[in-house]
Amino acid sequence: MKEQTEQKTKIAAFVCNWCSYAGADAAGTSRLQYDDSVWIVRFPCTGRIDPLFIIKAFEQGVDGVLVSGCHPGDCHYATGNLFARRRFTIFRTLMLFLGLDERRLQFSWVSAAEGAKWASVVNTVAGAVKELNGEPFTWAIPMPLRGAIGASDGEAVQTLRENIKAIEQTHRFTFGDQMIETREAAMTEELRLRAKQLLEAGEVNAVLGYANGTLPRTAIPLFALSLEATDQLVWNRHCRTNLAVYLARPLVRKLGKLAVVVKPCDAKAVLGLLQEHQVQRENVHLIGMACTGVEERGAIAPKCLSCTQRMPDLFDTKIGTAQEQPATRGNPIDETVRLLDNASPQERWNFWQEEFSRCIRCYACRAVCPFCYCETCITDKHRPQWITPSARSEGTMAWNIVRAAHLAGRCVGCNECARVCPANIRLDLLNRKIALEIKNEFDYEAGQSVESAPPLVAYRPDDSQEFIR
Repeated sequence: MKEQTEQKTKIAAFVCNWCSYAGADAAGTSRLQYDDSVWIVRFPCTGRIDPLFIIKAFEQGVDGVLVSGCHPGDCHYATGNLFARRRFTIFRTLMLFLGLDERRLQFSWVSAAEGAKWASVVNTVAGAVKELNGEPFTWAIPMPLRGAIGASDGEAVQTLRENIKAIEQTHRFTFGDQMIETREAAMTEELRLRAKQLLEAGEVNAVLGYANGTLPRTAIPLFALSLEATDQLVWNRHCRTNLAVYLARPLVRKLGKLAVVVKPCDAKAVLGLLQEHQVQRENVHLIGMACTGVEERGAIAPKCLSCTQRMPDLFDTKIGTAQEQPATRGNPIDETVRLLDNASPQERWNFWQEEFSRCIRCYACRAVCPFCYCETCITDKHRPQWITPSARSEGTMAWNIVRAAHLAGRCVGCNECARVCPANIRLDLLNRKIALEIKNEFDYEAGQSVESAPPLVAYRPDDSQEFIR
């Protein structure tokens, strides 16, 4: 007999009611033997399986998750599994980037007539997960993290961090052009003049731009409601905030038509809000600013180093002249993503566990994101409570994964979330990894066109599914 102290492997199987569950039932009536470590959870359709359910399963202690549904073309609801396939493609990429071993999260198509395939898939998945039983796996390492990661793993993560720091130092550039201040002053005067014209003519009710902050080398958002207030408007390399974040807010909508100062990346966020019907085009007047990049921590922001767009694609008024596009200085964010991709799953897992362990759940990332406009965020819901509101390790892990998954196909790379994070968590890397996967798999980039359908609310019959059994 096995010792009673031996921990039994637990695998959650999220299955479609119409095919995979019926296939499992067929396996049972046919007396087919398969591993008993799989616990079945029945859903109406794989399209109903939210990634949060998978997160919750791991959080509650399962060793692996199997998601199974109808073959493409056989869905009881016609297209539910086709939408699910796209969602699982991106979610799987996110989880592997976090360092989850691919054997712990698997997918399959099993029809009602494939009882034998169900038994085979279950045995294969269970065998793969049991191979990992000898390897330590903790879904969320409790805080404080110090001492929770073994010495050798800690050294590997430290080496990884040193390599990331080296990439950042290699790509650290400062604004060396002395003419920048002259151009900024001229653009500021032109901006103030145009803002006055818009208000005087009654074309807009307010102008949303930037004013000098109380601290040196800072700029803060400003709502100019009067002609006198426009004299406070400025334009310089410190205008970092993505002002599109205000457009979907109810109080701002009450102002009526609004003129908004936008950089190229900000204009992409406005386009995304137009695409999601959170903003009406006739209610915004976009003042597009020629941009040479913004400054963060005394240097050019990483997101600006590889940017070649100097003028927004979407604007009603243009201010400044787009400078000649310089040769790219490289992309430290993409280089860091590649560095993590080349690390072992365990190194990535430990790296992100350390990152998330610093999260204090202040939700600054949520506050500055133009696409976090839900009236009630899932972290604030308590019936049911999917994510614990306290800064416990489980809830922190779930929050950061859900945030990244929620922005899939929507994030325009303004990187405000990473900039404002008081714990310096590299949220930009998660967003960029997903954006690269979406570009590679679905040939889609956020913030390019109002007419194009976002990738996770569309599908193609020939979408990739190599990872699905």
